[in-house]
Amino acid sequence: MNDAPALTPGTTTTVSLLKAGRTKVRYPAEVLADDGTHVVVRAPWAGAADKDFGFVRFEEGDVFTEHYWRDRWYAVKEVRGADGRLKGWYCDVARPARVTVGGIEAEDLDLDLWLSGDQRTVLRLDEDEFAESGLAGREPETADAAWRALDELEALARSDGFGDLLART
Repeated sequence: MNDAPALTPGTTTTVSLLKAGRTKVRYPAEVLADDGTHVVVRAPWAGAADKDFGFVRFEEGDVFTEHYWRDRWYAVKEVRGADGRLKGWYCDVARPARVTVGGIEAEDLDLDLWLSGDQRTVLRLDEDEFAESGLAGREPETADAAWRALDELEALARSDGFGDLLART
């Protein structure tokens, strides 16, 4: 955790998603809640173009309700289409979020998990990218934390579909 004050609901903050220490994408988001540990923001799809993953397509008009924790090794993003239909939850295994008065920074550690909107499909993603990243050799404790986070996300997805986790605001 850090000593920054909680973000104020109703204000706009900047979310910065990092990969290997570099900013991958940065976008504005509306703060919905911040209890000092768990921050919830809402933002439109920030990609420059639509992105088809095969199991889901992120596109213009999609809305992401994003959950970040200062003490957990992941972020959970609820994805809804422009029509309000729940597409599912995209989860990034990431270092605990760094929250400051200037925004939220989350560093992606390559492992991801997808839970479909009907909660029937759970996919562990990018395990090959994680292995190729070399993190296990450079930072074995971080790599262990990342694997534990992915396992925790999968267990949550298969049990309550993140309901209890995301309700804790």
